Amino acid sequence: MVFYASGAQLLVLSAAIGFAACAPAQQDYPNRPIRLVVPYPAGGPLDPVARAIGQKLSEVLSQPVVVDFRAGATGSIGADNVAKAAPDGYTLLLIASSFVIAPSLSTKLPFDPIKDFAAVSLTTTGHDVLIAHVGLPAKSVKELIALAKERPGKLTFGSSGTGGPLHLFGELFKSMTGTDMLHVPYKGGGPAMADVIGGHVDLMFVGLAAAVPHVKNGKLRALGVASLERVASLPEVPTIIEAGVPGFVANPFTGILAPAATPTAVITKLNAALVQILQTQDIKQRFAAWDVEPRGSSPAQFDAYLREQIAKWAKVVKIAGLKTE
Repeated sequence: MVFYASGAQLLVLSAAIGFAACAPAQQDYPNRPIRLVVPYPAGGPLDPVARAIGQKLSEVLSQPVVVDFRAGATGSIGADNVAKAAPDGYTLLLIASSFVIAPSLSTKLPFDPIKDFAAVSLTTTGHDVLIAHVGLPAKSVKELIALAKERPGKLTFGSSGTGGPLHLFGELFKSMTGTDMLHVPYKGGGPAMADVIGGHVDLMFVGLAAAVPHVKNGKLRALGVASLERVASLPEVPTIIEAGVPGFVANPFTGILAPAATPTAVITKLNAALVQILQTQDIKQRFAAWDVEPRGSSPAQFDAYLREQIAKWAKVVKIAGLKTE
């Protein structure tokens, strides 16, 4: 059927349709596609996680989930896009560890990481491992700490860039062990790890999936895992807590946020869907291949986690003397 209307009628009709589409907490939510914004480049570490979650979320909610990569400004561009989106559950944000570090490094963020978002669920935690050049005369975390104290300011640790998670993990290690090591920033974790393999840099924290092949072929030495528990892919490597640094945890993570003021009913439905898909065998198997653990939490638990992480890394940034912009 073809509908004809005058210009004035079309304006009224358009306004009515727009209002209906944005009406909060519709009982039939969702009834149109959902956009999942990833504030990092396509092809990056979050790409497969975002696509897997998007696919499963689409199946459970019976609506398309469009993964929208909006990279730039260390994730701030994509996050700001979601913060300013309509709070109707049709625009979501996938965040990573840099989201909780950014507030301590910049006073110019265009959004508030807590006030401008509603927590939906923690989705994954990853594992980072402390790796060293095989020629470094330290075969354990304890030996590394002793060596660093013998040579204050002489040992070097690489990272994917100043102020990034890998840098902050190293600064946390320094502060918790009372050691002084020189930070060497790179434009990406790959070049940094290549220089650890080559012996140009002594050590660094790096994602487990990237490190495992080089550890197993003898090009790198794994000293400790930065998690609460050992990992299946390197079962012989102790956690850094086991190795003598009580309380040391530096897990990368991902989670889903919605714009602030998104109706509780919508958040509840999204949370239930996410928790459901993160428990499926398919997701567990896919994530295991990337050395990532599927999680799931209540919105309140994830909100508390975010606040805790923001406070934790603010202390590290302050101790490290990093300048805010």
